[in-house]
Amino acid sequence: MFFCYNLIVSTNDKIIVYESKLEGTSDQYERLDQAIRTGRFVRNSIIRAWIDNRVKSRNDAYKHCAVLAKDQKFPWAGLLNSQARQAHAERAWAAVERFYRNCKAKIQGKKGFPKFQKYQVRASVEYKVSGWKLSECRRYLNLTDGFKAGTFKLWGTRDLHYYQLKQIKRVRIVRRHDGYYAQFLIDHKREETKELTGQQIGLDVGLNHFYTDNFGNKIDNPRFLRKDEKKIKRLQRRLSKTEKGSRNRKKARNKLGRVHLKVSRRRNDWVCKLAQRVIQSSDLVAIENLKVRNLIKNHCLAKSISDAAWYRFRRWLEYFSGVYGVPVIAVNPSYTSQNCSNCGQKVVKTLSTRTHKCPHCNYVADRDENAAINILKSALKELSTTVGRTECQVSGEIPLCLRVETLSSKVTQRKRKSNQ
Repeated sequence: MFFCYNLIVSTNDKIIVYESKLEGTSDQYERLDQAIRTGRFVRNSIIRAWIDNRVKSRNDAYKHCAVLAKDQKFPWAGLLNSQARQAHAERAWAAVERFYRNCKAKIQGKKGFPKFQKYQVRASVEYKVSGWKLSECRRYLNLTDGFKAGTFKLWGTRDLHYYQLKQIKRVRIVRRHDGYYAQFLIDHKREETKELTGQQIGLDVGLNHFYTDNFGNKIDNPRFLRKDEKKIKRLQRRLSKTEKGSRNRKKARNKLGRVHLKVSRRRNDWVCKLAQRVIQSSDLVAIENLKVRNLIKNHCLAKSISDAAWYRFRRWLEYFSGVYGVPVIAVNPSYTSQNCSNCGQKVVKTLSTRTHKCPHCNYVADRDENAAINILKSALKELSTTVGRTECQVSGEIPLCLRVETLSSKVTQRKRKSNQ
């Protein structure tokens, strides 16, 4: 299993992240767990020092890492690579800065006060340019810090020979329910060429259909969670019957986590490929600037909205828009379903009314198609006033990329023995 995505770390530089699975022994996995637990300890210690007013800046957080490494009470802290401790200090201070930023912006409700992290299956430890070493064939990763986890076999379909070693800025070890993965953060900017198609498209997302465009084309909603919901509920019942702290409970939790991972990966792969097709077949894409976090507050539709992955689809559109140079405009969703796309008059409709019938101009169309046309018109209007050009990347989140053109590593495509 292999995944790859793209992270934007600044306004100019782009980092491609290659992910491959680690194959090792049970003793090596235990040492990885120790490194991950130590990284969590460093982060929580810095948060504690910030609360006690002993850490007031990012530089103070870096200095506190050195203090922890020399403290005789915490001998395990010095085993973690120094730059890995700094990476976790950056995570801790990022949480503090986010809290300050939310307070300054006077956001309503909770401001995101930094919390102490507790144990969770999905966790990671991050190394910078030291603490790890790649073999000459680029198929083995050796972790050289104090925990001495040793050499791991890398399984994936991407060939790291395509990039120079100096382009690998960081290596992140991620623990999931189905094993351990290594993520290589590579300094590379992806750009693709695309011929003009002369087509501009507006998309209206929904639950019955994933989206409807202004031409009336509809894409069915795959509903990955609903398809496996029966199996998930059965595994949840088994988990609830196990004794806390027992090995059977750990096994049951692992089985449940694997099913959720499979659903998440299928959903992400589907929306990624769909977003790429939309970008490649259009010269401009208009979408709604939906606040999904507010929409899922409706408990009757929260599960269906989360399963639809509207927000992830938008993030993929924004990523591929930068790769292929196709503008993606996010418009205000207000009255896109109520207004008539032909005459512009407001026609009040309930959610159960699926056909738009305008009493002013007698225009009849599908409700979602009418909304998609309004979305496209609003995007063109914003683009003409140069306001819409700032709407791309309005989410402020880190967009992802699943496919990057590199050479394939045919040796690593053979059948792998599972040690999990």
